[in-house]
Amino acid sequence: MSTLKIDEDNLTAGLLTLVVTLVEIIQEALETQAVRRIEGGTLTAEEQERLGNALLQLDEAMAQLKLDHGIADSVAELRRGLDDIVADLVEKVTNP
Repeated sequence: MSTLKIDEDNLTAGLLTLVVTLVEIIQEALETQAVRRIEGGTLTAEEQERLGNALLQLDEAMAQLKLDHGIADSVAELRRGLDDIVADLVEKVTNP
């Protein structure tokens, strides 16, 4: 019977890279929605301030997390790969 050897450091870094990348994608969607709400005038000045501060804190936390774990390059690489996939899908849908 053979045993499966798993490099826990690589597994942890890979999982963390995936989670951070997904959080960044969600963060971008939140930022887009926040801009729409601000431009639409549906947020008070206080709500705008709180939202801006929360998004800034999230951005800083994500940057620190990437720095602490040395995954900035792998997150950027995964994002590029996902962006390419999305671009290909959009191209196929818009130009069948």
